[in-house]
Amino acid sequence: QVQVVESGGGLVQAGGSLRLSCATSGRTFSSYGMGWFRQAPGKEREFVAAISWSGGSTYYANSVKGRFTISRDNAKNTVYLRMNSLKLEDTAVYYCAAGRRPLASGTAREYDYWGQGTQVTVSS
Repeated sequence: QVQVVESGGGLVQAGGSLRLSCATSGRTFSSYGMGWFRQAPGKEREFVAAISWSGGSTYYANSVKGRFTISRDNAKNTVYLRMNSLKLEDTAVYYCAAGRRPLASGTAREYDYWGQGTQVTVSS
């Protein structure tokens, strides 16, 4: 069983930055595609960013393109989400997901393991 644990959430002012981390267990992390999703109150979970097993391919939602950057360190079994120029509408619980498919996917059902989420709150 793969465990996925997010960290780095918090309260930040609009225009500020945060970096989320996602640590995973298991020896096969380097073969997983990884993704970030988020869910705001009263809304459905939505895709944010994804990265392929090697880090060579990344994919972003239009709403975060140019502001967020996903990266991974396979030696540390960790994926990151750097969030800059945060907006009020970025407020949500952010979830990290790992998929046995090695590709960067924006589809939630293609991920097999999910973390519990970390809260990001952007204030004015």
